[in-house]
Amino acid sequence: MRGPGRAVRDDPTRSVELPTAADTHELGRRLAGVLRRGDLVILDGPLGAGKTALVQGIGAGLDVTVPVVSPTFVIARVHPPRQPDGITLVHVDAYRLASLAEVDDLDLDVDAAAVVTAVEWGAGMAEQLADSHLSIALARAADTETRTATLRPHGGDWAARLAGVLPA
Repeated sequence: MRGPGRAVRDDPTRSVELPTAADTHELGRRLAGVLRRGDLVILDGPLGAGKTALVQGIGAGLDVTVPVVSPTFVIARVHPPRQPDGITLVHVDAYRLASLAEVDDLDLDVDAAAVVTAVEWGAGMAEQLADSHLSIALARAADTETRTATLRPHGGDWAARLAGVLPA
């Protein structure tokens, strides 16, 4: 039985404090180092929690050709890699979507198995896009820039990959 303050040893969930927006960006850059084609990252958290900043870091780590900006008004943006053998980043904002079927209606012309897909506001809606995924819940402390990212792997080898990004 576990007592107060003790983590379950097999729990692959990891949390990290991010004192600045630059730290949030850097976490995204580190995550990009373990991302593969077909990966799905689902981000959740309130406005201003750092979802787009994290995806900007992922884009920087994947070395995409165009700056990552919030896709709120266009719903989704495709960011091609700078290098021919690089990975394309598809950045989706599901805030205004009633269902993920609406994403299909966008005809993004990408093969999900060939890209990394990051979905903001996707919790409870985007999980069916892949057999496994990484959920990242972001929270921002009141009146400060400090954020907390809670990373929770779902299936696949996400837990092992996260071990290379965050300390246990």
